[in-house]
Amino acid sequence: MKKYDYLIVGSGLCGAVFAYEATKRGKRCLVIDRRDHIGGNVYTKEIEGINVHLYGAHIIHTGSKKVWDYFHQFTDVNHFVNSPIANYNGEIYNLPFNMNTFSRLWGIRTPDEAKAIINKQRSVIKGEPKNLEEQAISMAGTDIYEKLIKGYTEKQWGRPCRELPSFIIKRIPMRFTYDNNYFDIRYQGVPYGGYTPIFEKMLQDCDVILNVDFNEDQQKYRDMADKVFYTGMVDAYFDYQLGKLQYRSLRFEHEVLDTDNYQGVAVVNYTDAKTPYTRLIEHKHFEFGTQEKTVISREYPSEWDGKTEAYYPINDEENQNLYEKYAELVAKEENTIFCGRLAQYRYYDMSQAIEASLVEVEKEFGN
Repeated sequence: MKKYDYLIVGSGLCGAVFAYEATKRGKRCLVIDRRDHIGGNVYTKEIEGINVHLYGAHIIHTGSKKVWDYFHQFTDVNHFVNSPIANYNGEIYNLPFNMNTFSRLWGIRTPDEAKAIINKQRSVIKGEPKNLEEQAISMAGTDIYEKLIKGYTEKQWGRPCRELPSFIIKRIPMRFTYDNNYFDIRYQGVPYGGYTPIFEKMLQDCDVILNVDFNEDQQKYRDMADKVFYTGMVDAYFDYQLGKLQYRSLRFEHEVLDTDNYQGVAVVNYTDAKTPYTRLIEHKHFEFGTQEKTVISREYPSEWDGKTEAYYPINDEENQNLYEKYAELVAKEENTIFCGRLAQYRYYDMSQAIEASLVEVEKEFGN
């Protein structure tokens, strides 16, 4: 008899939710992680009395009461509303694209005026958009594309917009109201005290081992448990036997500043091409902090080099075709559950990660 019922590879949201639900049902779980902390990319660390999102801004947002209530059982959530701004060569614009943005761009006041300008500009695209550039212009026109989309997106993905698939831009909201609420969704906020205490609660009845890589010795860890719940890179699981999938990575520079308010907002997107980072985050604003100092983080996108963390799958046609071949191997794999952004090679936000894990919980244990 093996010591554990489940080995959970990865202590981020997908892994932690599954581990919590399994232990709640009396199962013995071992959670392992390559990093030196639990929580994956959602991990927060207290610096100068401020809960710093070490791997980028994380705001729980969802239209699902089920997901919201599930998350809420572990923490109280504040009423933070994500209202980022864009900095284009020193010009400041509200995000998402809304009447405040359009008024700043064109000196207009009404939705009809904004629609007239946008409709004229986007008419240059004929037929179905073939790439991200055409999709962006067909949605928002040339001015918004050039100032607020092109530079940011090409930094984020490391590729010209003409080489990126059109679906990427469809996640960006746009509206003809004076509303700076980025998500425009019923439930959103940031937990009081940061995210790390949530993971501590989820994993308190599990055994946890950090600084270990499952893929360096799969058999060793398999021998410990009856089943594996895997949240790592799907190609790494199969030792890249079909080839390597491509990912985007991120690098963060964190800095403590001797001021109580550096930029007046939690997130500023730098949409020009010359600024090397895409976002500057001031963490205290997530929890309406009044500390004497502040902590900022600069976010630099980069190509994944095999040593850094893989953050985003690159779901272009070539990578998607390769993933489909790996998915065939996944379907044949016994006693292993694949879940999460890296294991399923698709973008998940926080609520989607929770939902994906709960789907696997239901498959495994029923209601």
